[in-house]
Amino acid sequence: MLFAICVPVEAQPKKIPRIGYLAGRESSARIAAFGQGLRELGYVEGQHIVIEYRFAEGKLHQLPELAAELVRLKVDILAAESVQAALAAKNATKTIPIVMVNVGTDPVESGLVESLARPGGNITGFTNLAVELASKRLELLKEAVPKIRRVTVIYNPANQGNVIEVKEVQTAARPLGLTVQA
Repeated sequence: MLFAICVPVEAQPKKIPRIGYLAGRESSARIAAFGQGLRELGYVEGQHIVIEYRFAEGKLHQLPELAAELVRLKVDILAAESVQAALAAKNATKTIPIVMVNVGTDPVESGLVESLARPGGNITGFTNLAVELASKRLELLKEAVPKIRRVTVIYNPANQGNVIEVKEVQTAARPLGLTVQA
C-alpha cells in the first residue's frame, strides 16, 4: 500500500544562469579572458552557464536595442563593456544586475550611478577613473620632457567618456603651461 501511494520524484532540472555580455565592438582577447576567468571559477559555458554575446560592431547607436534584446532573453546578469554599453543596459532594465567593465570615466558624472559610496540602482563594477588621472599623466609627461609646450590628444567625440577626459586634460594642462590640441 505504501508503494502504491508513493509518486516517483524526479530531480528538477537545474536552471542554468544566463549572462548577457554587451559591448560596442567584439574583442576576441577580452572574450577569451572573460571565458578563462569563468573557467577558473569552475564555470563551463554550456554546462554551468550560458553567455549571450551582443556586439554593436562600432555602431554605438545600436547598443540600446541590443541591451533590450538581452533583457527580453531574461538574462540573469548583464556585463556591459564601456560607458555607452552600461548606459544602454541601465536604460533597458531597472531589475537585472549590471556589471560595468572597462568604463574609463567617472560613473557618477556619466550618470551610471548616484555616487561611488552609494551607487544605488542595479549597477556595480569597476572603472579605471582615467579622467582623474589626466593631470598626473600630464605632470609625468612634463617632468620627462621639460621643454614640452603642446600636447595632442586623439579621441572619439562620439564617446562620452572621451569627451569628459579631453576636458579634464585641457583643465589640467593650463597650470603646467601646456596647450592641448584635441
